[in-house]
Amino acid sequence: MLKQIKEDIQTIFERDPAAKSYFEVILCYPGLHAVINHRLAHFLYKKKRFLAARFLSQISRFFTGIEIHPGAVVGKRLFIDHGSGIVIGETTEIGNDVTLYQGVTLGGTGKDKGKRHPTIGHNVTIGSGAKVLGPITVGHNAKIGAGAVVVRCIPSNSTAVGIPAHVVKRSVVDESYIDLNHTDIPDPLEDEIAELREKLNELERKLT
Repeated sequence: MLKQIKEDIQTIFERDPAAKSYFEVILCYPGLHAVINHRLAHFLYKKKRFLAARFLSQISRFFTGIEIHPGAVVGKRLFIDHGSGIVIGETTEIGNDVTLYQGVTLGGTGKDKGKRHPTIGHNVTIGSGAKVLGPITVGHNAKIGAGAVVVRCIPSNSTAVGIPAHVVKRSVVDESYIDLNHTDIPDPLEDEIAELREKLNELERKLT
């Protein structure tokens, strides 16, 4: 657990250009505090100390604004940027080197039993305000655009944007590479509208 916490600290320092020192990261990053508290709460949860685990997670929620159920499985080097409003459900599984921005929900639909929450692969970036709902899978190296609502499985090496989310395939040469610039994710609906506009302009020219 201590090794994982050291990796979590190093990850923030490497990925966030605003981080000026390790001391600042340790003191001032609620995302780090939430992850550390979750690792302790998850340890208690696996020992069937459910009340103690849940109590610790609620204390963490109060101080950080980030709610991670102690039953959730979180991989190595999770980076929570800002973090306010993040909710991660009980049966969520998160792979290694995942990045979550503020307002992300990894939740259920309210209809499922057993496995109710998403499984997130390695090297996944989920943008601000995105909602990933239900027992679906987001593949490795995928990117979820800000504000997207994902209710279907997302394949590896692809992006998803919109409500409901639409998928745009992208190849990834280096699977260890983490692209944090999710603001550049293309919008397939915008592309379709632009294509329709071009066709209308062409028809108008022909009629003229």
